[in-house]
Amino acid sequence: MTKNSNKNNRQLLTFKALIKHKLFIPIAFLVFLLLINIFIKPGFLRITIGRDSNSNPVLIGNIINVLNNATELVILAIGMTLVTASSRGQDISVGSTIAIVGGVVMRVLCGSETQPVELMAPIIVAFILGCLAGIACGIFNGILVSKFNIQPMVATLILFTAGRSIASMAMGGLKPKAVASFGYYGNFIPGFPVPTPILITIVVVTIAFIMLKKTNLGLYTRAVGINDKSSRLNGLNPSLIKFLSYIIMGICVGIAGFVQSSRVQTVNPYTIVPGIEMDAILAVALGGNSLGGGTLNMAGSIIGAYTIQTLTSMLTTLNVNTNAVPVFKAVIIIILVAIQTPTVKSFFSNKVQHSKLTASAGKERD
Repeated sequence: MTKNSNKNNRQLLTFKALIKHKLFIPIAFLVFLLLINIFIKPGFLRITIGRDSNSNPVLIGNIINVLNNATELVILAIGMTLVTASSRGQDISVGSTIAIVGGVVMRVLCGSETQPVELMAPIIVAFILGCLAGIACGIFNGILVSKFNIQPMVATLILFTAGRSIASMAMGGLKPKAVASFGYYGNFIPGFPVPTPILITIVVVTIAFIMLKKTNLGLYTRAVGINDKSSRLNGLNPSLIKFLSYIIMGICVGIAGFVQSSRVQTVNPYTIVPGIEMDAILAVALGGNSLGGGTLNMAGSIIGAYTIQTLTSMLTTLNVNTNAVPVFKAVIIIILVAIQTPTVKSFFSNKVQHSKLTASAGKERD
């Protein structure tokens, strides 16, 4: 009896530890959605070699599409996680600032022409200037939040409102289309079968994790997010940490804007990445991060981004009307976020413990 009781206790403790792991719920959500997609479309996980329009070999499949299409969201989720953790608020301007970045990139590459026959500047120059435009937006938001103590959502509402018009002005009111070679960074490099955005995502994610592992940025960000007054007493500069998080957000926006504009070699500032700011915030929430700041689960946010893209893919497979997709996403995400609340977690934990104790008591009577 004692051995069985100890075994049951160990199993209960292991199960509780598994549930409490910070990545359990994000991974469980993602696996759940993948299983639904497999049920709807049995070949969902199949990856094959196909040919693009130029007969180059490329990887094709639903999983490849999810990984590819989630690139911008994953990159933004990295910056949004730091912003949320440090400033206890969210940057709602990322969609508009992507439009600004795209406008700068297209103006650099196309100049004043609508359809140039060649690029007006090297692509690396366009990439650097696009990132600088993103950093400038991050500096603007960061100053308002860190120096003037304006609430993040209010501070970033300025660029959220004006950003797309600024992007249109940056392009001189035109909608230029760059030459096909610019599309390599948002699609495929000829002769290389893996979509370029996936490679860019791997590089950005790797840099982010190295940065968190090799520096104290994660520790300082959490400390400031939990209590900036206490962190100041311990020698930190809360304003600098918050400002730095918005700078990193700007870099992420710059990279995401470059990839997005490269996908179709043009930018429509008023329709580019609609609603991506909300998806980025939801990715952070699904990753187990508190939207009130003080927590930093970068891996969870990245998984959350892929979860949202998988959900979008599922709704597309089900032929859900495009206008109705946000409604379905909102309902499902509300359920997923609610499951992560302490009240729900405590309820299921108590239920599991009660069922284990009941089963153990039954065996002892036998």
